[in-house]
Amino acid sequence: MSAEVVQLRPGGGEPSLQPMLTLTAPGMNAVNAVILERMQSEIPLIPALAGHLISGGGKRMRPMLAIAGAELCGYQGTRHHKLAAAVEFIHTATLLHDDVVDGSDLRRGKASANIVYGNPATVLVGDFLFSRAFELMVEDGSLRVLKILSAASAIIAEGEVDQLTAQRQIETSEERYLSIIGAKTAALFAAACRVPAVLAECSEAEERALEDYGRNLGIAFQLVDDAIDYDSDSGESGKEKGDDFREGKMTLPVILAYARGSEEERGFWRDAIAGFRTEDEDLAHAVELINRHDAVLATRERARYFAQRAIDAIACFPAGEARSAMAQAAEFAVARRY
Repeated sequence: MSAEVVQLRPGGGEPSLQPMLTLTAPGMNAVNAVILERMQSEIPLIPALAGHLISGGGKRMRPMLAIAGAELCGYQGTRHHKLAAAVEFIHTATLLHDDVVDGSDLRRGKASANIVYGNPATVLVGDFLFSRAFELMVEDGSLRVLKILSAASAIIAEGEVDQLTAQRQIETSEERYLSIIGAKTAALFAAACRVPAVLAECSEAEERALEDYGRNLGIAFQLVDDAIDYDSDSGESGKEKGDDFREGKMTLPVILAYARGSEEERGFWRDAIAGFRTEDEDLAHAVELINRHDAVLATRERARYFAQRAIDAIACFPAGEARSAMAQAAEFAVARRY
């Protein structure tokens, strides 16, 4: 894969998510109504804890992609509203579980659910949301849709376990890293995009095109998330700067800085990733090494490559508002600072 910068918007202005927000606003209103209804329970802790995260200001990219995909395919029904809500419940459940596994303090700029409510409740409410997601899938009645979303859920779990086993493993390769993020992040993007094509009874080629768009966008999105951990503060990113560093996660900025570094620098990385160099001054040194070897820039360049692949994947669909909004969403995913 070439690391050269791909010019997504030659001569254009700053990419924006606004076209996607405008395109999907009516559908997302319906999705949000489903989310609000289905997160309720007679157990008060469940909607309180779920709402702590769901109402926390996330971009809702995954359900938004399901709505945009339906627009691109010309789907006229409403089945995608419940399925987009199911996608968001799957995503939210994984975030709740991730914060427990990682011991996170912040999520979307405020105290994470595990800090406010404790680990046991956070895990169990995550389980509740997974269950709600599968209820919504079953209600839809399509075995193909159920297969796509249930398979994505399994792949996400595998990706999270693979990431856990790669934690503090300094020799983790770029290839394995891409495999991990392809599972833990991109699988749900891909599924969210493919489902509306199934509902619209598109051709197999169009289904695959939307799935490829989602998968490549998901990889680009995660690459930028991992870059942000080293080049944005918590006010921008909504989480503590250096969380990945302190947790010993082998993300691409670290993989590249380690590969490009001197033997002395590699010694620092071996100690840091093993958990022996995690103080603020160690994080500052890590950021300095990453900047010295342009590792954040290279990570964003790779994200541009995957974003361009996402845009190219939907070129088979007619030009119009939906395709344009989805293309600009891919550009935004790369350019964002949060």
